[in-house]
Amino acid sequence: YQVQGVTANMVMTSVSGHLLGLDFSQTYKKWNSCHPTQLFDLPVNKECKEANMINIKKTLEKEVRGAQMLIIWTDCDREGENIGMEIVDVCRAVNRNIKVLRARFSEITRPSIERAMQTLTQISHTVSDAVDCRMELDLRIGAAFTRFQTLRLQKMFPDSLGDKLISYGSCQFPTMGFVVERYKEIENFVAESFWKLKVIHQIEDIRVEFAWQRNRLFDEDIVKLYHEICQENPVATVQNCHSKPKSKWRPLPLDTVELQKLGNRKLRMSAKSIMATAEKLYTQGFISYPRTETNIFPKELDLNPMVQAQTNDNRWGEFAGKILTEFGGPKPRQGKKTDEAHPPIHPTKYSNSLQGDEGRLYEFIVRHFLACVSRDAQGKETTVHIDINGEKFVGHGLTVIQRN
Repeated sequence: YQVQGVTANMVMTSVSGHLLGLDFSQTYKKWNSCHPTQLFDLPVNKECKEANMINIKKTLEKEVRGAQMLIIWTDCDREGENIGMEIVDVCRAVNRNIKVLRARFSEITRPSIERAMQTLTQISHTVSDAVDCRMELDLRIGAAFTRFQTLRLQKMFPDSLGDKLISYGSCQFPTMGFVVERYKEIENFVAESFWKLKVIHQIEDIRVEFAWQRNRLFDEDIVKLYHEICQENPVATVQNCHSKPKSKWRPLPLDTVELQKLGNRKLRMSAKSIMATAEKLYTQGFISYPRTETNIFPKELDLNPMVQAQTNDNRWGEFAGKILTEFGGPKPRQGKKTDEAHPPIHPTKYSNSLQGDEGRLYEFIVRHFLACVSRDAQGKETTVHIDINGEKFVGHGLTVIQRN
């Protein structure tokens, strides 16, 4: 393979997550070895200790001995940059003069891989350092507060907590706070009865509901009184009728948070299951990298081939064809967020053979992608104000002009 104009023999190997882990030295691992506050200042070590990681480390050390160049292909996010730096540290301990380059990609497709090989860059030390900082803070804060509150509460409540571990985490503790706060709101909520009037006008199968402009009242007798007033002269007089154009915006490109929210609501899958399935689709080359904060497609990304690849499907192929012909090509609605690392989640190749959760999630991603690069739906909203013996009601109706 040609690497920067030179023919080279390439050897590929892999890692599985973080190769190295942060921890305190053996001296301070016992809970009574120091006061919890000391854990904020004691030195920490980054070492390879897990048995399966030690084997991976040995493989890296073996393969790098005769190598002249090391190319890092880990995921192009902060965590991937840090894992890449761990690989560099392990390899340079054996071969200090090895040249290190970084491949940056967002999808596992041939064009993307070839593009990454043609644009090899330097690994980012600052991004990796940011992850090291976060990991060290997590370790120090988690260890110090877990030891402090466990030892403290075990003394205060020996009967109920004498043998319990009271864990603390930088993320889990605030999350637990949100859960508890929401639970208290639900427990303390007191339902209050209310009453309202509504008018229903129906001709054959067309039904229109008019809402009371007083909305609702909490006194049943008063509402009954208004009802009787309307019944005295139950003829509705149209006071005003007007229409205006109405658009339903196409969705924004898909980021990770929206994938989890919409997948949970529409597919009834858990966030964990969604991400596990998305990772499988990504590694098989069906979708782009699923961990992204970006909802803006970069201008240099050609979306036409992605839409064209979907035109043969008997479910959405016709719509994909309309995007390329009638709509003048894909024109995505742009969001405001970008992580400067990955594009929004989108299909990278066509498949009609995926089954189970993989098939369902792939279909959702494809449909969302095609929707976000199409046109806004066009319609007309009509609002009618009526009067029944002095009481005002309003009704709304929507006529779809173009679904798009």
